[in-house]
Amino acid sequence: MIQRSLNLLKSHSFFLFGARGTGKTNLIQREFSGAKTLFIDLLNPDLFDRFNSNPNELVAEIESRSDLEWVILDEVQKLPKLLDIAHQQIEARGIKFGLTGSSARKLKQGKANLLGGRAYSYDLFPLTSIELGEAFDLEQALTWGTLPAVILDQELEARKLALQTYARTYLREEIQIEQLVRNIDPFRRLLEIVGGSNGQILNYSKFARDTGTSDRTVQNYFQILADTLIGFFLEPYHTSLRKQQRQAPKFYLFDRGVQRALARSLNVPLQAGTYEYGRAFEHFVILELHRLASYARNDFSFSYLRTKDDAEIDLIVERSGMPTALVEIKSTTRVVSQDVTGLANFLPVFPKANAYCISNDPRAKSLNSVECLHWREGLKAILG
Repeated sequence: MIQRSLNLLKSHSFFLFGARGTGKTNLIQREFSGAKTLFIDLLNPDLFDRFNSNPNELVAEIESRSDLEWVILDEVQKLPKLLDIAHQQIEARGIKFGLTGSSARKLKQGKANLLGGRAYSYDLFPLTSIELGEAFDLEQALTWGTLPAVILDQELEARKLALQTYARTYLREEIQIEQLVRNIDPFRRLLEIVGGSNGQILNYSKFARDTGTSDRTVQNYFQILADTLIGFFLEPYHTSLRKQQRQAPKFYLFDRGVQRALARSLNVPLQAGTYEYGRAFEHFVILELHRLASYARNDFSFSYLRTKDDAEIDLIVERSGMPTALVEIKSTTRVVSQDVTGLANFLPVFPKANAYCISNDPRAKSLNSVECLHWREGLKAILG
């Protein structure tokens, strides 16, 4: 049994959002398995039809259980009108609700009742290296990602088929079923190229040309991917050097395996020392920091910096109550001075920052005022 890092407070109702396959249902069933919980899976066609036809049947079922403490509505975006009943039951009877879904986008667009602050909000991601513990394998994570059903299946062909299905069928169908996109064809074409552009500065005009649509539509597509937690934006650094750098964000997909499936590269081995391996390792480190900071509820802000002369900082982490962290990410097993020269050149501009080089080098060292750490120790140092 894998212990998830996300701590769901049981003193308060909550929304739990996460892309399909991240383990929301498994986590909820494990945490709320007692007799005082009513669990309703809205992916079940019979239950969906029942409560869609008469939402007040939920009230009747709740009122028939005198000892009830929790009601779990799994995939609540399927039936947003049940949120009005949740609101009423929270106020009238003090019942607590666990509400899961793939995103709040459909709920917000449909002007659903988001309970007016009466429910906390959590995000769940694929497994982290900490959650996997001794079972974690970096090469496996870079190649297959860490979606629970994928990483826990030891049959490689099954992993490949699961990821291909997720990337080529589920993502398109999920968006289409939830009616988040009116014209699915340009969105489908975008998905086919987004894997290859992972972690690159977004060029909306180029994507618009490639998909036969407008810049505004492409921007909306990327926002849909972010709202459904299929990826996230890494914004450009926004203070004193703002005018010197390119202003478009980068976009990172939420899982390494899904990225490789979208890029149709699952059959291509990752080889240490290559450009693609370096990109994969950078993606992995940024995903880990993003997930772990979210679980810890750290008030951190993530960005990147690239100047007009193409000098770059891979990651800038503005840490509440701590010095800003400037991060260079290298996949090498032996960090040398030239690996950190670019980052060190930025230190006069960030005199109060901590500079880190995160790599596969097992030996900790300090080079040009940059602290060089193995990625495991680097994550700890940055997160504090």
